[in-house]
Amino acid sequence: MILVFQTSRFWRNRRERAEGTEILRKAGVSLIATKGPSLDMSTAYGRGMAGLLGEFDTMESEVKAERQQLAAFHRAENGQPPAGVRLTGYTMAGVVVEHEAAVVRQMFTRFHEGDSLGGIVAWLTAQGVPTRSGRAWSPSSVRTIFTNSRYAGRVVYRGQYPGEVNGKIGTWPPLVEEWLFDTVQAKLSDPRRRKQIGTHRKHLGSGLYLCGVCDQPVRSHTLSQPAGQQLGYRCPDGGHVTRSAAPIDDLVLRVVRARLAKAALKNLLAKPASKEARKAADEIRRLRGRLEQTRLDYDNDLIDGARYKTKTAKLQAQLDAAEAAQARLMAGSEVAGTLTAPDPVAAFDQAPLGAQRAVITFLITVRLDPAARGRHFSPESVRIDWREHRGAG
Repeated sequence: MILVFQTSRFWRNRRERAEGTEILRKAGVSLIATKGPSLDMSTAYGRGMAGLLGEFDTMESEVKAERQQLAAFHRAENGQPPAGVRLTGYTMAGVVVEHEAAVVRQMFTRFHEGDSLGGIVAWLTAQGVPTRSGRAWSPSSVRTIFTNSRYAGRVVYRGQYPGEVNGKIGTWPPLVEEWLFDTVQAKLSDPRRRKQIGTHRKHLGSGLYLCGVCDQPVRSHTLSQPAGQQLGYRCPDGGHVTRSAAPIDDLVLRVVRARLAKAALKNLLAKPASKEARKAADEIRRLRGRLEQTRLDYDNDLIDGARYKTKTAKLQAQLDAAEAAQARLMAGSEVAGTLTAPDPVAAFDQAPLGAQRAVITFLITVRLDPAARGRHFSPESVRIDWREHRGAG
């Protein structure tokens, strides 16, 4: 026999009840309840009573679920925060918990400025920031925060915006601006961000500097030197360039710091507007969804190969145009925190590696020419071209 509090606690849905009844029948095992009737599952009467009582148990569970879903929908429709687990940065009533909110804002800013999920995990751990549950931070827990639209003040119910349809927004104060939230979503949903390929760069110029011969991004490479192994940069296409990294990085950092020390940096920046940024992000999500649906239609033999090729080419062209428009709209926003800081040089030096790479990419293009013979480093072998910016300032 199996001792239970109530039979309703043993199974709550029809499939489990049907499978469990057959298992207990074959084994000759009965249910003994401390509250309610016990059931002899070896008899037809006992199994019949199990089915009868189970239907009422299932109905009770489904009615409760319907009440909870309706209450959740009405809360969303009225712009109220959902009940349940407290969100980091807010109380259950939607009041801002300022010390947690400051961390959330920094997380969004760091990711937008070029830091990775892994880099943010390392930063949170080093700062001793606790999670709500007390467990360690992970890339998935950081991503969960980034994808929660409540931080932008948006009301969501089952992935949709019922409050927004009626012209309403959340009754709680947002922690991040809409354009910043949308830009983060666009970066996270980019199909080029694959889980099996890390995005946490470890070296300043890897994938950023270009080969001076073929214009391909160089990769980090370990060089064997008389003094031991050293970091280097190498052209991936034919090995046109193999250079020691340290003097190149030092030169690039000195050039960038010198530019950041000058005035009028704000004039390089565009001014992102939340409506335009959100519209661009929505269009990118829509086109990516249509591309995925087209692939599914092809896999399910709903369209032939010729139509698939034509349709995907058209959608991809539209997606490329939408992403280019978003890039123009957001030009400079990733580096705004550094360029608008009271001391841009100090802000740059204190920024995570991803943010530093974003600043370098925004300001200059670096090309590495083959090194001359000998051990002497020649700055002329590093070509630095300044990018043109037509800011709104």
